[in-house]
Amino acid sequence: MKTELDSLATAIYVKTDDLLKDSPHLAPWRPAVGITPQLADA
Repeated sequence: MKTELDSLATAIYVKTDDLLKDSPHLAPWRPAVGITPQLADA
């Protein structure tokens, strides 16, 4: 059961990351000043 849950969580993460890359206007707003994020919003 844990393996299936891990696989589901990974699949959801990947799908969300792909959707945010394809539609950046859906990502949370970030201020223009400050340190540039090194990770995706997903």
